[in-house]
Amino acid sequence: MTRSAPLLILAMCAAAVSGCATTSPPTPLAAVQQMLLSAPASVQEEPVASDLDSFIYARSADKTLTANAQMVAAETVAAIPVVATNPATAFASEPPYRLDSGDRLRVMVYGQDGLTNSYFVDAGGAITMPLIKSVKARGLTTEELARIVADRLRGGYIREPHVAIEVEAYRPFFILGEVTVPGQYAYVPHMTAENAIAIAGGFTPRAYRNDIKLDRPAKGGVVRNTVPLLTRIRPGDTIIVNERWF
Repeated sequence: MTRSAPLLILAMCAAAVSGCATTSPPTPLAAVQQMLLSAPASVQEEPVASDLDSFIYARSADKTLTANAQMVAAETVAAIPVVATNPATAFASEPPYRLDSGDRLRVMVYGQDGLTNSYFVDAGGAITMPLIKSVKARGLTTEELARIVADRLRGGYIREPHVAIEVEAYRPFFILGEVTVPGQYAYVPHMTAENAIAIAGGFTPRAYRNDIKLDRPAKGGVVRNTVPLLTRIRPGDTIIVNERWF
């Protein structure tokens, strides 16, 4: 072999190496980062939400409250303790109770056993007692009715009558719509809409819990309003639980 053979072999190896490496020059790091940022995002697993807001955002880009989110929201609200800064006066503004048809009253006339008895407020809104016959009760408080009864007895029957009246049983309330057992139920003082729904067996799976309608009898008709669950109900009220559509 001549002296120039090693040089020829080295030249051939260099040519082979350069032929294998005929690729584009290496991409700088900044360019790679830019490519990653501009590339379309791939489908990722649903993130684990740490609270209700992040859960709703992960489920819906426009933050629309989905059915699953509604269920979580309802459970979250139910888990929050309900407190009042002053429980003794939390509902002090509740108006006095007005009598109506269906109420059963205990009328006590002291010293007059023949007059002391239980009386129903009839469909006409009146009670019927011995001696004084029919006395209008609808729309009156028990104190106002006691004064009227005393005045009627004083007019030729008893010299100084002392009358006290209390509600022995209230007229019922009604609950309709998406509850387990809709119907008519006996009223218990200081009930809330939440208590009434519980008495009716609770919400059905399709109940819309954020839209509770309350119908309350009023002069000349019925007043309807959307109310929260902790609203006090009254005898004769009708609670309506609507159905959700998703």
